[in-house]
Amino acid sequence: MPSIKPSEKRHFHRVAHDAAATLSHKNESFPCKILDLSLKGCLIELNSDQLIDSEDIYDLRVNLNETVHISMGVSLAHRSERKIGFVCRRIDLDSVSALRRLVELNLGDAELLERDLQALALGAGG
Repeated sequence: MPSIKPSEKRHFHRVAHDAAATLSHKNESFPCKILDLSLKGCLIELNSDQLIDSEDIYDLRVNLNETVHISMGVSLAHRSERKIGFVCRRIDLDSVSALRRLVELNLGDAELLERDLQALALGAGG
């Protein structure tokens, strides 16, 4: 069951989620595990020591269930061995709706979600 991962320094609430996902770049795809998601980015764990170029944008696909998925273009924010933090650079409307619903369900407080959305609109880091 997903849970909230608290952090005082973050501008966005992160949702711990153990979904399987795929990170793609050019003609390669790498299986990975989502550790947490937010409206601003994600933390993943790769299954191998894959080289990640800090200048490139990667495609991340998270399958929440058989019909709902989140797809976003992400770039490297930080790395610690196989755990990699990414910043969301682009996301389609269906994916942002699915992510918003996931965050809303896990926060249990629409006001907290609205703060995240306002911070995203103002370009705050997180």
